[in-house]
Amino acid sequence: MNAWRALRDKWASLARDTRLQNERRHAERQARRFLFALFRAVIIFGISYVILGPLIGILANSFFSNEDKYSPIVYLIPQNPTLERYRLALLRMDYFRVLGRMLLYVTSLTVLQLAVCAMVGYGFARFNFPLKKILFACVIVMIVLPSHTIMYPLYNLFQNNPGGLFGWFNNGNLLGSPLPMFLMTALGTGLRSGLFIFIFNQFFRGLPKEIEEAALIDGAGSIRTFIQVMIPNATPAIVTVAIFSAVWQYNDSFYGRLFNISDNILLSRKLSTLQRTIANLDMIRDPSISTLYVYAGVVFMILPLLLMYIFLQKYFIEGVERSGIVG
Repeated sequence: MNAWRALRDKWASLARDTRLQNERRHAERQARRFLFALFRAVIIFGISYVILGPLIGILANSFFSNEDKYSPIVYLIPQNPTLERYRLALLRMDYFRVLGRMLLYVTSLTVLQLAVCAMVGYGFARFNFPLKKILFACVIVMIVLPSHTIMYPLYNLFQNNPGGLFGWFNNGNLLGSPLPMFLMTALGTGLRSGLFIFIFNQFFRGLPKEIEEAALIDGAGSIRTFIQVMIPNATPAIVTVAIFSAVWQYNDSFYGRLFNISDNILLSRKLSTLQRTIANLDMIRDPSISTLYVYAGVVFMILPLLLMYIFLQKYFIEGVERSGIVG
């Protein structure tokens, strides 16, 4: 009986120790999960603050009145909010007219860039021709080469040059018009064209050759195969490139200033001169106050991109996933 009681006590003690160990392991797992969740929340909050903090500040300041701007107790939430900044910014930027012209400009460049980069990417992916590797290396150089390093040759190319390549137009002077951008895009050297060619090349290389062979058996030539077979299958890459191209063309100010494109076409140039325009026309020369109008202009500038992202978010994410863009 004593032996049975000792054995029972031993088993009870062993079970109790096992239960305590399990509870300890569970508590450790819960503690690790909590610490990981806390660390993840801190990281996400920090990144979100770095990204969204300036935007929140711009949005809040665009509603500030003069009293709010000079009040030491007002930080983000205005005590006397006003829409005057938006009214005047809308007027001085000639917003809707310039936005319509800019959307037409951006859409035209995007469509042209899609067509050219898709054809070039398909050519690199499927055809063998002399100097193919050297030319593709030039495409890679286009990706990594900063635009500022070639700004002077580009400016000189499109400046007054009657004997140059474009001497047939306006005595060789294309500056002051969007023609340099359209010519560069049509020749495959436009804004980020190297990256878009690389994206299409990688995507077309991933498609099976059997679909092209089936089209060839049906009597389709290279051009018909590209248009009717490959392009419909390249929808993810097309969506991705179209969104990237439209956003970058919309935000571009480097080439706009380099080629002196009219501010009646580029909203970014209207925004860059808004403070000076308000100072000259409305006699608002206090930098602290005129900056508030610039903030309202920034909100107007961001709004079309925000709406585009809201409506195209699903297609954009699917395109990025299926086209293999990482990093």
